[in-house]
Formats: sequence, C-alpha cells, structure tokens
Amino acid sequence: MQNVIDNIYQQVKCQVHNGNVARYIPELAKIDPDKLGIALKTIDGVLYVAGDANESFSIQSISKVFATSLVFSVIGDDLWRRVGKEPSGSSFNSLVQLEYENGIPRNPLINAGAIVVADMMIDILANPEKDFLSFIRRLAGDQNIQFDEKVKNSEKDTGFRNVALANFMKSFGNIHNHVDDVLDIYFMMCSVSMSCTQLANAFLFFANHGMIPATHEKILTISQTKRLNALMLTCGFYDEAGEFTFRVGLPGKSGVGGGIVAILPKQYSVAVWSPGLNGKGNSESGMLLLELLTTKTGTSIF
Repeated sequence: MQNVIDNIYQQVKCQVHNGNVARYIPELAKIDPDKLGIALKTIDGVLYVAGDANESFSIQSISKVFATSLVFSVIGDDLWRRVGKEPSGSSFNSLVQLEYENGIPRNPLINAGAIVVADMMIDILANPEKDFLSFIRRLAGDQNIQFDEKVKNSEKDTGFRNVALANFMKSFGNIHNHVDDVLDIYFMMCSVSMSCTQLANAFLFFANHGMIPATHEKILTISQTKRLNALMLTCGFYDEAGEFTFRVGLPGKSGVGGGIVAILPKQYSVAVWSPGLNGKGNSESGMLLLELLTTKTGTSIF
C-alpha cells in the first residue's frame, strides 16, 4: 500500500492544477496552494503517509461530520426532527431552499444544517466548545488538536451569509438559542485545525461499525454509523456528491480548507489535503488523489 500511496502522490504532485484557495475567508487565502498530503489508516492500525500529511490545516466543513456524530450519539433520531437527510443540490451556503422548506435544512452537512446542529449542541452539552474539542481528540487519540482562533475570527468577520442563514432559520423557529451564541459555536467548529494523519485516525470509527479500533470505545451504534456513512456518500460534497461518488466511490466529507476524508467500511479511512479548490468548493488535487487510490487498488463500496 505504501508504494501505491507514494506513486499516486507523485503523479498528482507533478501535474498542473487550476484550483484556487478559499479567498473569501482571509486566513485561508494565505495558505500555500501547492501543499499536498495524504494519510491512510487501516482498521488494524497500519498508517501510510506521503507529502504534507502531518501538517495541520483548517478542516472547515469536515467538522460538520464530527458535530453531527456527537449530537446523534446523544439524542439519537430526535436529530432528524430539525434537519433532513436529503442532498441539497445547491451551494453549501444557499438560502433558497430554506424559504420553501420552512427553515428545515436539507441535511446537517451543509452550512444551514450545521448551524442547527450547533444550536442543538448548546442545548445538550454543558460546555459545547470544550466538549466538542474533547470529542475530536478522543476520536483521533490525540490531545494536541486545537481550534485556530485566527481562522475563527476571520470567519466571524466575513460570514455574513451564515448570519443570514441563522437569522432566517430563527424566524421559522428552528434556532432555539441566541443567534450570536449559535454562530460562535458554528465558527468554532469550522476553525478546528488537524492534519491528514489526525483526520484519518479520527474517522476510522466510521469504517469499524462505530467503534474506535485502538480503544474499542463505541461511539455510534452499527445502525447510526450506517446512516452517517450514507449521509456522507449522498451529501458530503455540497452539490458535487454525485461526481465524487462517480469518481471515487467512497463515503466522505470535504472542507473549503482543502481537506477531504473518506472511508472504506471494514478496511480504512483516508484523508487528503490540497488547498486549491474547484468551482464547487472541493479540493481539486484531493479528489484526484482519491480517485487514483480507489482505481489503482480496486477498492470502493461498489
């Protein structure tokens, strides 16, 4: 497997790519677009890495999977009373669907849905910020994972569409707490900084029936894990989920920081990072890395 990882890394590294960093978030605009890393962790504990796999970056919307998992583990199916399970087919920060669907976001992996999940976190957690970070550290087996305050403040200063989404849902009664408090949690979630290696470790329980392989701690039931894997497959890449499934064939989640995490049930989790984004907000080189991985290894869920 290490030979495959090295080969696809070199193949992608040598190509010219046209992706652009997320300039609408000032801190992300400063990131070197030529960064490229990959880390693959098997459920029996073997790690394969190449490139910038151990350099931390802003995970952005990948955090939505962690937040959804945490809330789902606490309140179960009550989660789905306030967010849907369907692909949006629209931009990740779209207001349009919310109006004709009465303030209920299509799924928890788009901005509006994650803002509702952040609202739920305030309701069910004693200290949402501390508890959320502790949850991710537990999944990754790494106490060094932190928030990036500069990224959080950068998003707060420019996140006008998210403010609009939160207030719009508040008008429909689907945000229960003060909008500013909810957005603080939302921007905090998105500002988590992790490496490919840490992400691959943290997502491994999705490939292992909801259990962390290293500690045997049960995070989600088998049924809950199945449902969130299905959600990542259909909703994990904004309005490009079909393209990712067609090319890669794995459940996963992307973020505008350039990260993508994907899992192959019963086998591995894999994280890639390349900050250059395509027009849909997904890492251009990251998608290519994962497409080459599943093609060369002949592994996918299909």
